[in-house]
Amino acid sequence: MMTTQEILEAVAAGQLSPTAATAQLEATQTADLGFANVDLSRQHRNGFPEVIYGAGKTAPQIAGIIKAMTPQTTPILTTRLTAEKFAALQPALPTAVYHEAAKCMTVGAMPTPKSTDYIAVVTAGTSDLPVAEEAAVTAQAFGNRVERVYDVGVAGIHRLFAKLDVIRGAKVVIVIAGMEGALASVVGGLIDKPLIAVPTSVGYGTNFQGLTALLTMLNSCASGITVVNIDNGFGAAYSASMINQL
Repeated sequence: MMTTQEILEAVAAGQLSPTAATAQLEATQTADLGFANVDLSRQHRNGFPEVIYGAGKTAPQIAGIIKAMTPQTTPILTTRLTAEKFAALQPALPTAVYHEAAKCMTVGAMPTPKSTDYIAVVTAGTSDLPVAEEAAVTAQAFGNRVERVYDVGVAGIHRLFAKLDVIRGAKVVIVIAGMEGALASVVGGLIDKPLIAVPTSVGYGTNFQGLTALLTMLNSCASGITVVNIDNGFGAAYSASMINQL
């Protein structure tokens, strides 16, 4: 399939008629697979390509979507993918890479970061690592340099102070915390960069599957904090990528 640029160049060179070019351009916008209508022009509109949400999709459906995206998208990112589903996909996608901690799959080479600016991904505890790795892998797939700062929660706040130089050097910071979610407020009061807070469902009963951490972050007295949904490492990384690449 020709890219939009190649189609326009073919028209300019007299190798393709305007009518044929219009038909091809319409065909490059979406791919109707019956079970999915794949958006092929999202990267041109939004700067980042469509990402496949793996939960709820079968392995053949995911493979079909990836096949439709392959001519125009590299790498192709799939989130919320179990190891079992990845194993079912491997015969059809032999070059795919499974990022086990993140429960993500990438097809195609990860891009080289576009600048030395980086995103810091910070977690309160090791139990927050799956959400953090989803964020980190997403950010890397979108062409960002990532620095990981893990297990620096408020229960041992000296661990955070030991990593402040790395956190302060970032262009944007993602803070991921469960339990009471206090780490976002602490970090927000120590840096002069945008902070995206991610509440996680890590915690005992009154954590309410992340609701307590979410409310804490939304009620933070530290300025400059934006909060995404519970366990939404992908959403945090998407917004952080947009900021980092401004």
